[in-house]
Amino acid sequence: MACRLADSVFLFKRVQIVRAVAVPVARPPAESSSVDNAEYRKQLSESYGFRQIGEPLPEDVTLKDIMNSLPKKVFEIDDLKAWKSVLISVTSYALGLFMIAKAPWYLLPLAWAWTGTAITGFFVIGHDCAHKSFARNKLLEDVVGTLAFLPLIYPYEPWRFKHDQHHAKTNMLSADTAWHPVWKEEIESSSLLRKALMYGYGPLRPWMSIAHWLGWHFDLSKFRSNELKRVKISLACVFAFMAIGWPLIIYKTGIVGWIKFWLVPWLGYHFWAQLNGTVHCDYPNWIEILCHDINVHIPHHISSRIPSYNLRAAHKSLQENWGKYLNEATWNWRLMKTIMTICHVYDKEQNYLAFDELGYKDAKPITFLKQVMPDYA
Repeated sequence: MACRLADSVFLFKRVQIVRAVAVPVARPPAESSSVDNAEYRKQLSESYGFRQIGEPLPEDVTLKDIMNSLPKKVFEIDDLKAWKSVLISVTSYALGLFMIAKAPWYLLPLAWAWTGTAITGFFVIGHDCAHKSFARNKLLEDVVGTLAFLPLIYPYEPWRFKHDQHHAKTNMLSADTAWHPVWKEEIESSSLLRKALMYGYGPLRPWMSIAHWLGWHFDLSKFRSNELKRVKISLACVFAFMAIGWPLIIYKTGIVGWIKFWLVPWLGYHFWAQLNGTVHCDYPNWIEILCHDINVHIPHHISSRIPSYNLRAAHKSLQENWGKYLNEATWNWRLMKTIMTICHVYDKEQNYLAFDELGYKDAKPITFLKQVMPDYA
C-alpha cells in the first residue's frame, strides 16, 4: 500500500535517508547486542503486522552482488508469457464487466472488487512496457503500454518519465516521485491542509494514489523540454479516450452506468495501485494472478529489467541467497492499521509519527480508525 513501512530491502549506506528498517518507532540502543536486535525486529514484526523485518545488509554488499546472484533466466523476455498476461487481463476484465451488468445490486460490491483488481493487471502490463521488459520490439511496447493505460486514463509517457525518476531516487526524501511522507512543517503551515492530510493519510489512504496520478502526470511544467513531445502525445490519447469513451458509456448506460462500469472499478484499481511497494507482501492467489505478481516487487527494485512474469522466480532466488535481509508480510488487518494510523509524519529520529501523537485536536479521523479497525495479523 501507499506507506513504505520498510524501505527497500537493500538501502545502501551511501544513501542516508530512512534506516533499512523504517518503522515508526525509535531505533534500539546502539550498544544492544545482535541477539537483542534480532528480538527487537521480531517484536516489531509482530507489532506492526510483518512476517519478517530483515537484518541490515553488511557494509560490503553491493547491488551488483545481489544482481549477480539472480538466475540469468529471470531477465529473459518470453513473448508467450507476456501475451498470456494480456489475455488474463482482457478476459478477467471482460468477465468483470459482464458480472457488473448481470449482478443484482447486493452482489455489485463483489463484481466491482473483481473488476477493479482485473483492471490493475492492465497497469502492470503497461508498467512492464515502460521498463522495456514486455517485448523485444520497443515501438510495440510503447503502443501496448499506451493502450493498457487508457482505461485507467493514465498517460503512459508522463508516468514512464516520473517512474524512471522513482527508480533512480527510490526512498530518497523529496526526490522519490512515489514516496512522499508528510513533513511536520507542512502540516503546521495550514489548518485546512492539515485536515485534508488527516483524511488523505487516514481513512482515504487506499485512494491517495489518485492525488499522485493527478498531481504528477498532467502538469507540463514537471517535465524536461526533450520529454514534452511524447508527454503531449500521451495526454492527447488520454483526453481522446475520455472524449470518446465516456460519452459512449453514458449514451449506452447513462450516468449510473458510467459510475457502475467505469468509475467504481477505476477506484478499485487505485486501491491496489500501491501493491508495487518495496516490502514483499503476499495476497490471496486470485489477486496475485490478476495483478501479475506485481506485489512480489523487491526483485523489480533490484533490476527493473525483470518482467513481471519472472518476479516470483527472482524472489525465490533472493529468499535462498538473501532471505534473512528481506522485509516480508502477508496482508492482514494489523498491517493495514499500521499504514493508516501510524505512518504519517516523517521524523528524523523515529521515522514516522502518527498525527494524533503530535497532539493535533483535529486528528479525530486517526483516533477513530485506531478504535474501529481490527488488530489481528
